[in-house]
Amino acid sequence: MSRGTLKFLAVLLSVLIVCVLVAGLDNLRRSVRAQIASERTALKAAQTQVQAAQADVGRDLESEAALYAAVPASREWPGALSKAAGELASAGQRMAELGALEKANHRTDRERAESLLAQERGLRTAGASEAAAIEKDAARWIDLKQHLPQALQGMERDYNAVHSFDLAPVAAAIQRAESDWPEKKPDLDARLNALRGEVATDDSLWQSSAEARRKAAAGDYTGIALVSTDADSLKAHAADLPAKAEELKALSGQLYYAWDKVLVDLETRGIGTNRSWDEEIRTIRTHVPNAAAKGGDTNSEDKWVEVPRATYEAQKNDLGMAVEHKAAGRYDSEAERTAQPAGFAYMAPPGQTNQYGYWEHHDGRDFWVFYGQYALLRDLLFNHSYRPLDRGDWEGYRTSRESGQTYYGRDEQAGTPRYGSQGTATEERYAGSSYAQSGGFRDSQYASKPGGYRNSPYASPSARDPNADHNARTFGSNREPGAARPPSGGGFRPSPRPSFRPPMRSPGRSFGRRH
Repeated sequence: MSRGTLKFLAVLLSVLIVCVLVAGLDNLRRSVRAQIASERTALKAAQTQVQAAQADVGRDLESEAALYAAVPASREWPGALSKAAGELASAGQRMAELGALEKANHRTDRERAESLLAQERGLRTAGASEAAAIEKDAARWIDLKQHLPQALQGMERDYNAVHSFDLAPVAAAIQRAESDWPEKKPDLDARLNALRGEVATDDSLWQSSAEARRKAAAGDYTGIALVSTDADSLKAHAADLPAKAEELKALSGQLYYAWDKVLVDLETRGIGTNRSWDEEIRTIRTHVPNAAAKGGDTNSEDKWVEVPRATYEAQKNDLGMAVEHKAAGRYDSEAERTAQPAGFAYMAPPGQTNQYGYWEHHDGRDFWVFYGQYALLRDLLFNHSYRPLDRGDWEGYRTSRESGQTYYGRDEQAGTPRYGSQGTATEERYAGSSYAQSGGFRDSQYASKPGGYRNSPYASPSARDPNADHNARTFGSNREPGAARPPSGGGFRPSPRPSFRPPMRSPGRSFGRRH
């Protein structure tokens, strides 16, 4: 074969390859063609379904004329089924156009094909769903007729369950709560009356359906629609009433608890995508026997939780603060979520006392004193380092609270906040926290640095030992220095030092729930 012939064949082959490639680039996308094929199959199935529904419902309407004559909705079924068939016919028109686009197989038709697919899918789904709902409703009435004796017995059983339900225990709990917390009486009465109203409504339903039930039992279906509706209502109320009664009883019980969520530690861990933001929350719950009791049962739980970075950033200045507080006499849903110095919410206005404590005048100043019965509550709130609070602190707290702001106080001697992550009181109470160990109090005597708080009364014996290892430890561990740390979703990284030093008052923040 001559060299010229070989060159000609090579050129021809190149041209053919280019033509094939160009032709392929002009094809309708494979994913679009796959959708067309799938919708074609689904449309055929829907058309078969609607045709079957029209035939089945038509036969039922004819064979059970007496039953469906008492069901007003049945008169609308033929028209609704015709509408469903029309929607499928419109879907078929879209599919025919899609078939033409599929055959032409042009890449430029993709947007048109996708639009037609969306239209066809919507019409198909609407038509098939409407037909299925009608077919199900028609079958429900047939089933009711076939099991009418059992349905009437169930209706009576549900009525008796509602009518005989004992509301006395919840009424007694409500009465006691209203006596202790009179301001809750309107709300609690309204909730209890709503339950009593359900019982009264069911009594009325039972009486009003008596004639329809008698006829249905005798084979006269003229009132069967009323029987069906009332039976559904009675069944729902019989199931809901006990649960609603328990919910109301529990709601009144919330009034006898005060609780706080105190932020007792902060830590960031890991690096990059494995970084996490963690807070240790101390939940302190106190149960009081009544509104004026000078004593109660207190318990607490400390738990580390991982929080979103936004929550961590919003609360990183609130170490030692109560990020949530719920007073006795309030529902849990009424909890305050503006951060505040832990324990302040339990103080009475100057010159007054309450169930938690009283004001004491000493050396020309007024100080708040907790009753001995609440010593555990006091110690948990102030992390076992309580010093009597003076009137000036309370006045500042009240002013901030009224304006919806967070009160951080001010240490006049140090010229810094008293509470929160940069507060002098917090540095003292939380010197052993992970926050402190990782340098959170970097500029204070409690910072984690060689000998930084070795002489502090809050330092551990090993911290006072100049020969001991003073490297920072991580939270939740008694490991020796250098021991391996359990996996925790990434390597440890010290918490960055907050750049913001809160003023005496700052906008209030809400605690992000993670538990």
